[in-house]
Amino acid sequence: MKTMKDLLCLYLFLAGLCAVTHCHEEDVCHEVNNTNLHDGAEHLLKHHCGKQGSAYADFAFRFYKQVIAKEADKNVFFSPMSISTAFALLALGAKSSTLSQILEGLGFGSVDEAHVEDIHESFHEVLAVLNCTDANITLNIGNALFTAIGYEPQEAFLKNTKQFYDADFFPINFHKEIEAKTQINNYVKEKTKEKIPELVDQLGRNTIMVIVNYIYFKAAWEKAFDPEFTYEDDFLVKPNVSVRVNMMRREDNYNIYYDQDLSCTVVELPYHGTARALLILPDDGKMEQVEDALSKETICKWDNKLENRRVNLHLPKTSISGSYDIKELLEEMGITDVFSSNADLSGITGSRDLQVSQAIHKALLEVDETGTEAAGATAIVVTKVLLPFVTISFNRPFTILISDKATGITLFLGKVVDPTQK
Repeated sequence: MKTMKDLLCLYLFLAGLCAVTHCHEEDVCHEVNNTNLHDGAEHLLKHHCGKQGSAYADFAFRFYKQVIAKEADKNVFFSPMSISTAFALLALGAKSSTLSQILEGLGFGSVDEAHVEDIHESFHEVLAVLNCTDANITLNIGNALFTAIGYEPQEAFLKNTKQFYDADFFPINFHKEIEAKTQINNYVKEKTKEKIPELVDQLGRNTIMVIVNYIYFKAAWEKAFDPEFTYEDDFLVKPNVSVRVNMMRREDNYNIYYDQDLSCTVVELPYHGTARALLILPDDGKMEQVEDALSKETICKWDNKLENRRVNLHLPKTSISGSYDIKELLEEMGITDVFSSNADLSGITGSRDLQVSQAIHKALLEVDETGTEAAGATAIVVTKVLLPFVTISFNRPFTILISDKATGITLFLGKVVDPTQK
């Protein structure tokens, strides 16, 4: 029996970026037909409000609640899609209770061998759809394996990581720690357009593999904010504590809903393309109540209640980031064996000599006025021009959810407590 010290180490690092800015013509997606999702993918990853959906759709909210339990008064931002994809890829090499815990932790419940393949096929097809967006939006999600030179993973594992997750593969010399970190960080830096320049901080001496997942999202508002209307205002971080922010303003038609049960205002801000942001503004003192209620059912309720209204919208320019040791967070969600000497990752090596020693996730959110000119969208405004204005000012902590409309997948989830605190 190997001791924990004898076990070789496997690392997972995850990077994410959501930058709301102009898109560039050189950003090209894979050519995939958005209608290619089969039924398995739809019921395993996607959530349809009118149907019974997979519990996977709630992974984002369960993880969010773990984060805020430790950081209630701090900015929160992460990509549930990035985290779940990395651990689904890892599950290709997991067996026995290690495999069960990973898949149950992601929301798939108890699964048999045939169902496990359906899960991987579902990720494969959803990733293909997400990586194929129109010219107005850039959404790239990818994976990479950095494996110690001379250490060959099982052929079936490498084949499956390529087949289902299109993973890049790089041999690397972990004995030269500085060069290894530089190689991995440069890969992530390039994939996130230099927004996350340093993902890996340290590597253990027993490292034989690093699994990296990255997600990069860049989109233009369907209705851009005019910089000339941006003004300085107070943002109430907490009672009697405020910071000065650059507040964007736009008068236009938006889909909104006021939830009287939860005491919050919901505003939908679409991007050009297939993505949207859902902004949730709790009434004073109601943030905890709203956060407790966050679930796929609550999002469906809001989506069904949204109505188009004339809105005087005030939204702060924001640049926040999140950095998480997700090992502890996932352990509290039931994924424990993979981080201990009980790990069974023999699907990677052929023997039980691996455990995950570190799992890190970093994400960045940038929101500003930029976007394509809203000439086409302005025409929509005239349909209900007689409606009275509703003024909605996001001048206190709020929640933001960014999702892909084609798949219903939650790409990013976060809370803005202080827009000036990066």
